[in-house]
Amino acid sequence: QVQLVESGGGLVQAGGSLRLSCVASGYIFRVNAMAWYRQAPGKQREVVATVSREGLTTYVDSVKGRFTISRDNAKNTMYLQMNRLKPEDTAVYYCNVVSTSFSGKNSDNWGQGTQVTVSS
Repeated sequence: QVQLVESGGGLVQAGGSLRLSCVASGYIFRVNAMAWYRQAPGKQREVVATVSREGLTTYVDSVKGRFTISRDNAKNTMYLQMNRLKPEDTAVYYCNVVSTSFSGKNSDNWGQGTQVTVSS
């Protein structure tokens, strides 16, 4: 099994910054793609940013230039640096990790979510 632990959410004023972290642990041979998703009240979950094992990144248009996704493969950890936050960034943020076990099985794993609230 794979466990994902997220941290770093909270309440911040518009224009402020937060840094989210996601640590993967458990029966992991290799962590492959990693991503941050978010879900605002009454809306569907959307992908915010992705990072490949090689460090290639993608972002949803609404966060480009404000958010930076990164990872530390040695620590099986992913980060999301969020700057110039806006009220519309308010959501529960979820960590998503695709991993390969020692037996060669791939799995798609989700964290429990961390609340980010941006006040105006």
